[in-house]
Amino acid sequence: MKSPIKGLIKNILIIILIFFVLGSVFGLFNISKESIEEISITQLADEVNQGKIKEIKVLKNDISIIYKDDTEALSKKETGETLSQALIGYGVEQNKLKEILFIFEEEDDSLMEILTFLAVFIIPIILIIIFFSIIFKNAKAGAAQTFDFTKTKAKIFGAEGHPKEKITFKDVAGLKEEKQELEEIVDFLKNPQKYLKMGARIPKGVLLVGPAGCGKTLLARAVAGESNVPFFSVAGSSFVEMFVGVGSGRVRSLFATAKKHQPCLVFIDEIDSIGKTRGPAMTGGNEEREQTLNQLLTEMDGFEQNNKIIILAATNRPDVLDAALLRPGRFDRKVVINLPDIKEREDILGIHSRGKPLGEDINIREVAERTPGFSGADLSNVFNEAALLAAKNDSKNISQEELLESIEKVLLGTERKSHIMTDKEKEIIAYHEAGHALVSAKCSNAEPVRKISIIGRGMAAGYTLKVPKEEKMLRNRKEFEAEMQILLSGHIAEKIVFGETTTGSSDDLNKASNIARNIVKKYGMSDMGPIIFGKRESDVFLESEVESRNYSESTAIKIDEEVSKIILEAKKKAEEILIKNREVLDKIAKRLIEKETIEREEFEEIIS
Repeated sequence: MKSPIKGLIKNILIIILIFFVLGSVFGLFNISKESIEEISITQLADEVNQGKIKEIKVLKNDISIIYKDDTEALSKKETGETLSQALIGYGVEQNKLKEILFIFEEEDDSLMEILTFLAVFIIPIILIIIFFSIIFKNAKAGAAQTFDFTKTKAKIFGAEGHPKEKITFKDVAGLKEEKQELEEIVDFLKNPQKYLKMGARIPKGVLLVGPAGCGKTLLARAVAGESNVPFFSVAGSSFVEMFVGVGSGRVRSLFATAKKHQPCLVFIDEIDSIGKTRGPAMTGGNEEREQTLNQLLTEMDGFEQNNKIIILAATNRPDVLDAALLRPGRFDRKVVINLPDIKEREDILGIHSRGKPLGEDINIREVAERTPGFSGADLSNVFNEAALLAAKNDSKNISQEELLESIEKVLLGTERKSHIMTDKEKEIIAYHEAGHALVSAKCSNAEPVRKISIIGRGMAAGYTLKVPKEEKMLRNRKEFEAEMQILLSGHIAEKIVFGETTTGSSDDLNKASNIARNIVKKYGMSDMGPIIFGKRESDVFLESEVESRNYSESTAIKIDEEVSKIILEAKKKAEEILIKNREVLDKIAKRLIEKETIEREEFEEIIS
């Protein structure tokens, strides 16, 4: 919808432009006269006596003079007397007048009178009418917007909606079990009588839960494409307003519209914006959000039943949703969408490679292996970055090298090749990354090293990429200890080689400290026993997870001691590895200083 303010500004500018054009037109009438010299009647008489005048044109009281050298001048005479009488009165000789050609013109006043009438009366009236019509039109549009304020902002697609690219389950890679869950919904929408005859009640609401970018919205669009029924899409934030009653009014309007298109699907994206746990009202905005939620609860399962309206909702924060929203009869089914595994990543990359010119060296499997923890959106971004890089390099095809480069760009950021490091800094970073890589290679529970580089990317001055041999759902303490040893090894390598450490280890130390604290407090893997310390819950007002202490001060001291003990043990083991393999550490660091980047094959050759 166009903004009324922008439209008003545009119309005012048009009116100003009209006035400017009219002023320019009327100014043309005076340009010629202003450029010709005007003389007095006395000077004209003197020049007639001197014989300088060739021709005189008379139009009422205006006199146009043409000299014998073809120059021109203007003059005026008094009203009520002829030009000859005036000149004789000023001492002009009769014989001098006979030498001059006199031309008497009659003025055609019709055109001038019409222009004057238009300029003075008609055009101002027309401009005033246009101006006020614009004002009334904008006022009317504003009033219409006021009355439409509580109407739903949902967009309808599908059978009776706008033409849209149709997406089916074939366009969604992986998520086999999740798609099976939703196929029941699709079958019900296609053949509702089959279920109703058996007395079955299809779930009224399906909540799609998963991290950002894992395909929740894509799945909802696939359900709409498969079922071929009207599909209403609306964002949860579109219900949120500071004005009391607007959000609940929009919910009523949404369901009233959906009832006219039964059976249908209603998709609410980011439902946590209106579905958070209700608490004490502290501001008008919070009270309005609760009223919106109450209206949604009533519409989903209240006094009036909606048997053929299925609600799909997506969120990545199910922990903050109100319990009344998640009970059976409202959101009966929860579909958890996890990050894709290696096979699913390979399938997703295959879908995103469609329509792109790929080189002969492309190995989708290798790309899938190098992207653990990537969501579908991340993988799409990887292929997009590779396509941009190929276009930048004027390549005809996307190569494997460009794909691998795009993975690192998505993970860490753009290479900072222009950043000039001193020789000392380069050496410190080389030993830091060599420490990470060496300890990773010597730890039995660590992930294998894929690449080492001392070229800065994003916030990192250097990086060591590790890729797991296989993806795991569970982790044990030995794997956590190996990860801590790798994180601490850069810090320890700096200490061993240079006798001091730098600020480059701060992020590694923070991660290692968090792992050690989680081992003790969250996972129950420490010597303090299988106890979880601290109660974690989502704060309604801070909108984040907070931890409340449920243990004594003496226990807190023991926790700190246990965390320190775990970190010092990891530090000791990493230090032993680095001291024992000091020559290999030096080799890796020197190779990094020379080449700046070492791939897996070269690294394995050095440590072998």
